[in-house]
Amino acid sequence: MINRMKEDINMVLELDPAAKSKFEVAFTYSGLHAVWMHLLAHKLYKKKFATLSRALSQLSRFATGIEIHPGAQIGRRLFIDHGMGVVIGETCRIGNNVTIYQGVTLGGTGKEETKRHPDIDDNVLVAAGAKVLGNIRIGENTKIGANSVVLINTPKDSTVVGIPGRIVKQAGEKVKDARDMNVTNLPDPILDMILGLEDEIRDFRKEVRNEVRDGSHI
Repeated sequence: MINRMKEDINMVLELDPAAKSKFEVAFTYSGLHAVWMHLLAHKLYKKKFATLSRALSQLSRFATGIEIHPGAQIGRRLFIDHGMGVVIGETCRIGNNVTIYQGVTLGGTGKEETKRHPDIDDNVLVAAGAKVLGNIRIGENTKIGANSVVLINTPKDSTVVGIPGRIVKQAGEKVKDARDMNVTNLPDPILDMILGLEDEIRDFRKEVRNEVRDGSHI
C-alpha cells in the first residue's frame, strides 16, 4: 500500500502542473484520497464484508465528493483530477494510467443485470462531465470529450464526443462524415435534421447558380 501511495503521488506531480510538492499532493488531493480509501474498501468487499466496505466508501464519498463502489476494480495510477461528482459503479473495471475529471459517471443504463458498468482500458482520458454507461468497453488510448454520453464500444486510439458519443478521430485520422459511421444504435433526430437542412441548402444554392448562369432569373 505504501508503494502504491508513493507511485500515485509521483504520478500527480508528473501530470498536474499545479502540484508543487509531495506533501501538498498527499494531503490536499481528494482524488488520491478517494482512490486510497477505495483500495481498503475493495479488500473488505472481496472478503465479503459488504456492509463495512459500503460504509467506508460512503465515508470517502462524504469526505471527497467522489463515489467509488467498493466492488469496482481499478488499475494503477488512476488520476481523478478535481473529482467532485465522480461516480464509478460496482462492476466497472479501470485499467492503468487512466485520467478522470470532475463530474464523470461510469455507470449503468438500467438495462443490464450482471455486468452493468463499463470497462475502461489503459491510458484513457475521460473529460469533465462525461457519462460512460452500460456494459461497454472503451479501448486504450481513447479520449472522451467533456459532457459526452458514450453508450457504445470504442476501438483503441479514438476520440469520442457528443450526445450520443460519436467517434470523430481514430488512429490519428479524422472521421470525415459522421453519417457514414455505424457507432451507435440510438437515433439522433436533431443531427439528422441538421444534416438534411445542409443538403437542402446545398441543392438550393446549386439551383440558384444554374438559373443565374442561364439568364433565366435575375
